Amino acid sequence: MGAYCNGDVSLRPSYDVASNQDPRFCKHVHDNVHGNIYLDPLSLKFMDTEQLRELKQLGFTHMVYPGAVHSRFEHSVGVYWLAGQCVEKLKTYQGLELGIDRFDIQTVKLAGLLHDVGHGPFSHLFEREFLPQVISGSNWSHEEMSVNMVDYIVDEHHIDVDSQMIRRVKEMVLASTESAPARSSSEKSFLYDIVANGRNGIDVDKFDYIPRDCRACGLGCNFEFQRLLETMRVLDDEICYRAKDYLTIHKMFATRADLYRTVYTHPKVKAIELMVVDALVHANSYLEIASHIHNPSEYWKFCNEYPVPKDMLDNFKKVTAQDIVCSQKSGGVTLKEEDVAVCNVKIDLTRGKHNPLESIHFFKDYESEEKFTIPDDRISHLLPTSYQDMIVKVYSKKPELVEAISEAFENFQLKTYGIKAQAHSTPQKKKRRYNSFI
Repeated sequence: MGAYCNGDVSLRPSYDVASNQDPRFCKHVHDNVHGNIYLDPLSLKFMDTEQLRELKQLGFTHMVYPGAVHSRFEHSVGVYWLAGQCVEKLKTYQGLELGIDRFDIQTVKLAGLLHDVGHGPFSHLFEREFLPQVISGSNWSHEEMSVNMVDYIVDEHHIDVDSQMIRRVKEMVLASTESAPARSSSEKSFLYDIVANGRNGIDVDKFDYIPRDCRACGLGCNFEFQRLLETMRVLDDEICYRAKDYLTIHKMFATRADLYRTVYTHPKVKAIELMVVDALVHANSYLEIASHIHNPSEYWKFCNEYPVPKDMLDNFKKVTAQDIVCSQKSGGVTLKEEDVAVCNVKIDLTRGKHNPLESIHFFKDYESEEKFTIPDDRISHLLPTSYQDMIVKVYSKKPELVEAISEAFENFQLKTYGIKAQAHSTPQKKKRRYNSFI
């Protein structure tokens, strides 16, 4: 069975946590985002399972951005490193006050390393697009699967690790989900906001994937996460930031939204994903892919688009293929639902229509013991008045139906929103004529 040790925090596992963190016993690797990274012996045992090396971080984005071929392994190593750096900084400045020890540091680092180990093939596509089509009402999440995978890895690879540490690792992985367990004040609640922050969305997961994805896609990234790591502090068991770093945090959320708009939901990327989902749905009948999502051992192995008006976001209902087909005028070709694919894309700053910075606490200076929030009107009139976009993308599965589906989509917009679409579609390329020479 498992290789867990005694769960009593006062009793240390068979390895020594302090020596496990000693750089002399660590493996050194060079990361193209963070530079030199030290991997401790315990974390290496989890890394050697190879689960994340085969999963592309951005799915099929490399079909549009050729450089986006990095894996979830690289991202997870980056989160592991930043999680450790974050706790180390807090320990340096507030260690005695907060009671941070090497056991806490090791736990948070493992949570960073393992937070994405439950991702399925093609990353988010598997969870968000494929499973809802083959399992009605599916509430499966990669976070909960990550928790199952942690237990499986420990058992399967006989990793000697403290059970209390593993329990806390799993709770940290689930910290930003609806199924997050209740936190105990005696367990240093602020540690649970480092890897996956359900409180306000600022976490080292974003500190890694935002600059990493920007770099891979050749996009500029003016968000400096190092500034936040250097200046944060804990007040009332919550990680807070200097008031002067307000705009730095806003840049983080804005850059993330830009990535969603220009990279993650690129029209051609979504078109490719829709085709792959169709293939997976057909393959599921033979391979029973969906039946393995709760079994770690098996699990191991643009036609047009339209931004929804801001004043209609509150009452927005997802557009379906049936909505488009029913908006077709009589005459001409007859459209069927199976001819149309629809993507409803929501782009926000992690808090829907709300400003995420409203839930973040700041402090004035290092002498202050008071935390506070900052209203928008005290910062800048250049901040956005809306924090969420909803874009509907419609695709034709047959080239000969593009014009008919485009017209039906425009009719739907006029009927639903009273506005005709702007030209957002990618124009069709003319067919090339090749001359053959003998």
